Amino acid sequence: MSKVVLITGGSSGIGKSIGEFLHQKGYTVYGTSRNPKNYKNSLFSLLELDVKNTVTINNAVQSVIKAEGRLDVLINNAGAGITGPIEEIPEEEIKANFDTNFFGPINVIKAVLPQMRAQNSGLILNITSIAGYMGLPYRGIYSASKGALELLTEAFRMELKAFNIEMTNVAPGDFSTNIAAGRYHAPLKEDSPYKASYGQTLELMNEHVDSGSDPDMMAKAVYKIINTNKPKGHYKVGEFMQKFSIVLKRILPDTVYEKMLMKHYKL
Repeated sequence: MSKVVLITGGSSGIGKSIGEFLHQKGYTVYGTSRNPKNYKNSLFSLLELDVKNTVTINNAVQSVIKAEGRLDVLINNAGAGITGPIEEIPEEEIKANFDTNFFGPINVIKAVLPQMRAQNSGLILNITSIAGYMGLPYRGIYSASKGALELLTEAFRMELKAFNIEMTNVAPGDFSTNIAAGRYHAPLKEDSPYKASYGQTLELMNEHVDSGSDPDMMAKAVYKIINTNKPKGHYKVGEFMQKFSIVLKRILPDTVYEKMLMKHYKL
C-alpha cells in the first residue's frame, strides 16, 4: 500500500518538486495551496489550505483522511520570505511572517497528530532553512522564524516518541524557486541609514536564489528521509559551502564568524 503524503505549499517551488517526485515514485500525494483553482495542471491533488487559517487546515487534513483512511507523511513546506532592516520592518509584517513560518506549521502538526497517533505511525518533515542556523543581516526575521521551528522540532521529537511518530527538520540552502517574488521586502527608503547596505544585500540575496540549486535535490533528499527507518533530527540540503557555514559557526569564535558573514555580504 502506497504511503499517503500531505505537502503544504505544494503548488510551486520546492513543494511542487517534492510532490511530483513522490508521485512518480508511487506515493499518494496531496498538495495544498491557498488558491488551488489557479493550478489546473498539477500532477497530484491540490487542496485548499492557508496555514494562517485553522479552519482550512482542519478541512484539508480531514479530506485526506476521509479519502484515504490514513495519513503517513506530513511535509510542512509552506513558508514566506521577509527582508529588511529589523528596525524598519512593520510589526504586523513580522507577526505575519511568524504566522506563516512558525505558528502555521504548529497548527498543521496539531491537525495531523490524532490520526497518526491512532495509526501508531507517522512522519513529519518540517522544511526550515540553513538561514535558521544563523542570524543573517537583513534576513533576521526569516532566520528567527525558521530557527524557532528547528528548536520546536527537537522538543516535539521527544514528546512524540511514545506514539511511534517521527519528526525531523530539512533545512535547504538557496534553491532556484520563486520565493523572492513572494517575499515581503521592506522598502528601500531614501532617508534610511541602512539604504546602501540593505540595497546591496538585497541584490546579493536575489542573485543567490536566481543561481540556486535545482529543487529536485530537495525532492530526492526528502524521498531518502521518508525511506529511512529512524530519521535524524536535522538534515541540511544544498551546496557544500552553505552546509559548511553551519559547521564554521559551531567551531569559530563568534566575532570571527560575524566578520566572515559581514565580508560575504560586503557590509
